[in-house]
Amino acid sequence: MRSATFPPIRVEPEVRAEVEAVLREGETLTQFIEEAVVAAAAWRRAQAEFVKRGEGAIERWKREGGGRPADEVMADLQSRLDSAKREVARRPGR
Repeated sequence: MRSATFPPIRVEPEVRAEVEAVLREGETLTQFIEEAVVAAAAWRRAQAEFVKRGEGAIERWKREGGGRPADEVMADLQSRLDSAKREVARRPGR
């Protein structure tokens, strides 16, 4: 398969200088840009999948009528925090 090219982009000279200043030894500006584009696309794909899973979980929660009231969750968390504080206070040297 033949390779494709991205459209050229215009940037301020300061931006180009900043990018060139962080290039690794032997790395070209083209390599840096390609790596950045691939990483950004992977990040966005992961983000979209995360959001999709979250929305699915919310829909299941609504369908199943599950969940606990916020005050119950907060009380449980406070209880855990209090227990952890007591445990730390019991440790020698504290």
